Amino acid sequence: MDVRLSYGERGLTVRVPDDRLAGVLAPPDAPPVANLDEAVRASLSQPIGTWPLADLASESQDACIVVCDATRPVPTRSILPLVLAALDDGGMPRERVTVLIATGTHRPATWTEMLHIVGEDLAPHLRVVNHVGDDPVTHVDVGRTERGTRVLLDATYCEADLKITLGLIEPHFMAGYSGGRKMVMPGVAALETVLAWHSPAFLEHPRSASGVIEGNPVHEEATAAARLCPPDFTIDVTLDASNAVTGVFAGGFDAAWRAGVAFADAHCRARAPEPADIVVTTCAGYPLDATFYQAVKGMVGALPVVKPGGDLIIAAECREGVGSDAFRDMLLGWEDLERFVAAIQEPGWTPTRDQWEVEELATAVRHCNVTCVAEGIPSELLGRLHVTPAETVEAALARALDRRGPSARVLLMPRGPYVIAEAAETAG
Repeated sequence: MDVRLSYGERGLTVRVPDDRLAGVLAPPDAPPVANLDEAVRASLSQPIGTWPLADLASESQDACIVVCDATRPVPTRSILPLVLAALDDGGMPRERVTVLIATGTHRPATWTEMLHIVGEDLAPHLRVVNHVGDDPVTHVDVGRTERGTRVLLDATYCEADLKITLGLIEPHFMAGYSGGRKMVMPGVAALETVLAWHSPAFLEHPRSASGVIEGNPVHEEATAAARLCPPDFTIDVTLDASNAVTGVFAGGFDAAWRAGVAFADAHCRARAPEPADIVVTTCAGYPLDATFYQAVKGMVGALPVVKPGGDLIIAAECREGVGSDAFRDMLLGWEDLERFVAAIQEPGWTPTRDQWEVEELATAVRHCNVTCVAEGIPSELLGRLHVTPAETVEAALARALDRRGPSARVLLMPRGPYVIAEAAETAG
């Protein structure tokens, strides 16, 4: 059987012998909205749990619109003009609007990426700025959460009279789902705050997992941080396998997001009868598979359906290489990831940018054998990143099948972490 995988922008086809195929985890998508413009306008004028956006604008002096960076396939350029039109209807001209790119701890967006995110026609006529998490001067201390996290948020966001977020709801391997409160924390949070939030105290909790909201400390702390300076209006979308919009959820902080999560949850879960010997997965294609850092999400998302000690094969293009210098240095500097995980939990450890992704990688390689197909990273370097390199998925699959024997079966996850994978015998 031939199965099309999400890989880069062009995709990848892998052939699996029919007698070895355990199944393909691909839940049916919700249908795309019939008319995106109409759906967005309706959500802005009839929001969930708050006043229409134009009404809020009429009582505000200026606005900050927080949008996703280039690692998320949000159709910002299609939605932003409608948001600006609603603000204009409320008497707020564009010169009083700032678009803030929620980079979190990612690198700043380039001007080319800004043009792509905002739109070539719109970007030159708007104030578009990057959130820079490691610049302490550009942040405001808004208080501490009950768990003690000091919350520093971007001053541009905090000081705006009207705070708007425009994001994407999709499964998230730590926080349950993206969107909503994550546009604030970590979207516009200082590195110091993210380091505290992405610490082992939160990430090692068993409920810090994809699709889990209740009892998830990562989600709870992100929400607590965002509540210290919440957005006045949120807009989140859900997408299908082709990145077409399937739902628009706008309104009050938390209420609109939860409505979107309920919708997404009904369309992204897939269950296998049991964990498989071999699982082939992805990191959902470009832009999510642009780096090895992002590819870790695909690995962790597949673990519920991989037998302990089994084989996980992930195809992620990694056109931008490994990721940040800090992430790369940790991977290359620690030969034993278990020692790394132990070290970051010691009292004297100094928290480091991106250590959380190394911690998550450790979770994956502890559970199973991980083989990675990533044409953007030289094989020699890829082999030093605690995974086994392979030139093609077929080559990796042939080795795994030979190693596992004639009874081994293969499960495929073409969209990687966009699917919440469950095994019937382990699902709760």
